[in-house]
Amino acid sequence: MPIQTSVTKLLGIEHPIVMGGMTGVGTVELAAAVSNAGGLGIFAAHNAGSPEGCRQWIRRIRALTNKPFGVNLTILPTLGPPPPYQEYAQVCVDENVPIIETAGSNPKPFIRFFQAAGIITIHKCVTIRHALSAERMGVDIISLDGFECAGHPGEGDVGNYVLQAKGALVLKKTPFICSGGVGDGKQIAAALALGAEGVNCGTRFCATQECLWPQSFKERMLDATEEDTVLMFRHLKNTTRVFANKVAKEVESIELQKGANVKFQDLAHLVAGKRGRAAEQAGDADGGIWTAGQVIGLIDDIPTVAQLMQRMMAECEDTIRGRLNSMLAVPSRL
Repeated sequence: MPIQTSVTKLLGIEHPIVMGGMTGVGTVELAAAVSNAGGLGIFAAHNAGSPEGCRQWIRRIRALTNKPFGVNLTILPTLGPPPPYQEYAQVCVDENVPIIETAGSNPKPFIRFFQAAGIITIHKCVTIRHALSAERMGVDIISLDGFECAGHPGEGDVGNYVLQAKGALVLKKTPFICSGGVGDGKQIAAALALGAEGVNCGTRFCATQECLWPQSFKERMLDATEEDTVLMFRHLKNTTRVFANKVAKEVESIELQKGANVKFQDLAHLVAGKRGRAAEQAGDADGGIWTAGQVIGLIDDIPTVAQLMQRMMAECEDTIRGRLNSMLAVPSRL
């Protein structure tokens, strides 16, 4: 029997699994595969290159799935002119996107804009303080992102074992999903037990057949342990978790050497997005930065998305109905 939660009902999905929006790998094809497998697939709007490109991606995903899907809008400060965030948002409204995931800077103006159009909103938060702020904004679902995650875990270094339990204590009106470090069904059962209404997976979906990453990247993930990530930009107060390849270790070395005196310009040539995309194109897993969470230590195969989803949910149900239920002591009868 499918596991139903307030999030599966609100989003209209079969399984309580959301694919987070991801730079580079968050494509229409991967998102459609997740949606077709019963979860919520989300592609990142900026991956399409422009607002009009995003419009075409929205139309493409509708050709690939008739299930619910979402679009991620990540709002971050930039060194140059900012992306046309409002234009991306307007395209999503014009194209009747059912669900939007926001991340990064304060999303309040965008949340109001999307909800006025009847769009369900998910906002990613890395602290309880931010989650409470999102709840006051009226966000429909909060994605609580623990320290284990790929990308930006914030500066609080709070793992999900505490973060999710605290969320259950303080979030009174808004359902939340557990994000960061999730890669199997036992963890989904644990997240539900801690109070989450589902999970958000990113890195685990990168090690699937539908992901556009080259085979060399995926094979490095198979060989990795949970210790094979690097936290960059700690002294810049913009902590980012990435795969521990040669470039990441060089970044780490520079930061350790310069300490509090490090500047982004010292690292820019190593972490440039163009360099990372070129490495992907060349299949060079050591050629640029690529994000990965600690969940890489749990990855030992490269299934299809459908196989992964089926396996995770079967393991989740077995954990709840089997292992946990078997631990309930039956009172003896005198």
